Amino acid sequence: MKIAFVVGEFPSISQTFILSQITGLIDRGHQVDIYANVGQKQPKNHPDVEKYDLLRHTHYWPPIPENQIWRWVKGTGLLLTHSFKDPVLLGRSLNVLKYGKEAASFRLLYPTLPLLKERPAYDIIHCHFGWSGLQSAFLKDIGALRGKLITTFHGFDITTSLKLFGDRLYDPLFRMGNLFLPISQRWQQRLIELGCDEQKIMVHRMGIDCQKFTFAPRQPDADGSIRLVTIARLVEKKGIEYGIRAVAQLAETYPSLEYHVVGDGPLRDALSDLIQNLGVQKHVKLLGWKQDQEVLEILNQAHILLAPSVTSQDGDQEGIPVALMEAMAMGLPVISTFHSGIPELIEHGSSGFLVPERDADTLASKLSYLIEQPEIWPQMGHAGRSYVETHYNINQLNDRLVEIYQQLLLQPC
Repeated sequence: MKIAFVVGEFPSISQTFILSQITGLIDRGHQVDIYANVGQKQPKNHPDVEKYDLLRHTHYWPPIPENQIWRWVKGTGLLLTHSFKDPVLLGRSLNVLKYGKEAASFRLLYPTLPLLKERPAYDIIHCHFGWSGLQSAFLKDIGALRGKLITTFHGFDITTSLKLFGDRLYDPLFRMGNLFLPISQRWQQRLIELGCDEQKIMVHRMGIDCQKFTFAPRQPDADGSIRLVTIARLVEKKGIEYGIRAVAQLAETYPSLEYHVVGDGPLRDALSDLIQNLGVQKHVKLLGWKQDQEVLEILNQAHILLAPSVTSQDGDQEGIPVALMEAMAMGLPVISTFHSGIPELIEHGSSGFLVPERDADTLASKLSYLIEQPEIWPQMGHAGRSYVETHYNINQLNDRLVEIYQQLLLQPC
């Protein structure tokens, strides 16, 4: 099959779940092109980007100026420059009566320009995040892209985006899209509430390559050291503040308690200040961004993973954090929250514990319980590994994704 992936950022070090789908499809003999708004913001790419020569197959949409006047001025120049290539297609992209603000603002014109020469045809156009699906639906409708349209919804696109632009944002996509793949049952229900045809919805989870994560039952260190870890971007929805506050409550009782936070982001300074104010500099370390191999080494040395996710003030929520899957695959007991699709991954009391959002006291209580009950760590680790292997194994999920594509292609246009 010939498949187009449409994403916001590529490569993205925080979206390896998309990369795993792309490389999995290539491994299965399919041709993949990638369309993105922007490139990698981190200094280094994932090794698979080079291994599969993915940048050679990546196309970037022309940047759309946020300033409306400059967008029109620049767009008018581009329109005149490209008008001879395909005036009919350009005219469709400017059809204000049909596409409203998307056409009037030139936001449909800009991504149309690189498609003028070929009007590429694909078997499948697979969009990650709702806004990529919405743009692709318009491009398909004017004839700039051709293929069956699938959109995967993750979290931000179905929470914060709707808070900003309203619950009717995706109505055109629901009408024109062929299939929708929310990554959790929670988002499946949300799509139904928004008016998406239930017959077009199928849960398809993100996953990990379990073979890359060596399982090891956790045992306490002889010297009593307890190492906690969080792997996350330093943003509000990751709830790292509450992990720090929970550790601060336990620091006096467990002087050998260590909490390592791996990742970077806009809240780094605020979290550093919190660590200072709580006086837990000896216990909590912000390690910054790390390469994959370094992350594996940190997880190998850890006893418990924390993922204290919360709904942010702007409404943003998680999907199901990949870091949780990776930790469970390696045998770590995990503590997270009753948030978004996380309860679909963690069985409370079996592979880990779940606590209410923004509840540092209960988080500290569950941490203390786990620290005092190291004999249950191995059984929790086994339960977590088994569940991830069964439900979040990327190899099985990619096989299923190919089946989904093939079934969709059998349906009439």
